[in-house]
This record gives sequence, C-alpha cells and structure tokens, in this order.
Amino acid sequence: MLSGLNHITIAVSDVTRSFDFYVNTLGFVPKARWASGAYLCLGSLWLCLSADAVAPQEDYTHYAFSIRSEDFDAFAAQLKSSGVKEWKTNKSEGKSIYFLDPDGHKLEIHDGDLESRLNACMRQPYEKMEFF
Repeated sequence: MLSGLNHITIAVSDVTRSFDFYVNTLGFVPKARWASGAYLCLGSLWLCLSADAVAPQEDYTHYAFSIRSEDFDAFAAQLKSSGVKEWKTNKSEGKSIYFLDPDGHKLEIHDGDLESRLNACMRQPYEKMEFF
C-alpha cells in the first residue's frame, strides 16, 4: 500500500549550477553531493538532482512548493530580481509565481494548500468538476 510521495528526481545538465540555484536561490537544505548528483531537502521533501540529458516538456507538468502568505511577496520579488524566467501567469486562488529552473523545469511557489484550492473550487467549480 502506498503511503505518500517518497522523493522527486530532476535531471540536470550541470549539477553545480542547479545545486547553487536550489540551495542559494530557493533555500533547499543540502544533504549530500557527488560528481553526478545531489540530495537536498525542503521540509519533508527529498529532492535528487541527477546529471543527465535534459528534455523539458511543453505540457503543464510542474513542481509547486509551499510558502507562507506573509513571506510570498518578498520571496517572489527576490526570485524576479535573481533573473528567473516566468512561464505562466497565476489565474487560480492564492498567490503563485511560476518560473523555470536553470534547465527549464517548471516550478511554482504557492501560498495556498489543497484545502484552500478546494474551497475556491466549491465557490467556482471547474467544468464538470465533482468532489469526493
């Protein structure tokens, strides 16, 4: 029986560059690093950076990280000043900034959670939406 998300592995073209971005720009905590990868943590999230050929997709797949509402504006401003490229404008509940990592992986910082999203959807459901 599955019990939750174990880890996320992201292919990166340059471990040093991605390590610097995730640790120094986003605030991940480094746990281990080697020639072709690194293990980082953010709260209970385990992220692996793995040297490989990178082929970002054009679909909506992305990784979203939580932030407290009171920290959002300053953090978003810091991200923008660091030169990240934004890939989408937020149109859903809460505050979000959608941006790319150095290899073009789609990331999001969001100040809401599943409960706040479901509450917003109950007020204004998506097409053919059903709740369980």
